[in-house]
Amino acid sequence: MARILLFNKPWGVLTQFTDPGGRPTLADYIPIPRVHAAGRLDRDSEGLVVLTDDGRLQARLSDPRHHTSKTYWVQVEGIPGDEALQTLREGVELRDGPTRPARVDPMDPPEIWPRDPPVRVRRHIPTRWLALTLTEGRNRQVRRMTAAVGHPTLRLVRYRVASWTIDGIPPGHFLQIDA
Repeated sequence: MARILLFNKPWGVLTQFTDPGGRPTLADYIPIPRVHAAGRLDRDSEGLVVLTDDGRLQARLSDPRHHTSKTYWVQVEGIPGDEALQTLREGVELRDGPTRPARVDPMDPPEIWPRDPPVRVRRHIPTRWLALTLTEGRNRQVRRMTAAVGHPTLRLVRYRVASWTIDGIPPGHFLQIDA
């Protein structure tokens, strides 16, 4: 029986179990042996990381060929207009090629934990939250997409992977599911 862990990764934690530099890793939060992250989440991003001891499930969730959808809550600098949102929806041209189309919806600020350290605030520049759903997972893709349309990402929280969400899982905690 496969073991699945849904971990709400705090900001600053590496999505690996060791770090020669002594930075916080999954090992500081996950005391269960022989589980591996299905995909990565950057150190400066927060939210859902799925871990499993099932190699096939891990590959299905992390391999871009399987088009596993992931939803991110993204706080961006400025207020994206219709053109910027449409560009995100149709796909953005990045250095490594165009992205697949994404679902993008403006949203109210989510009721989530405060980030430590806090996001930088600039008094005269407003911010906007977006719910952005992708079916691919390139390196720093969400940040590169929002920057490409003129709205750099300030905070990035992965809310959902496939059908799993971070609902009810505090930062730094995990929920174990036996599948």
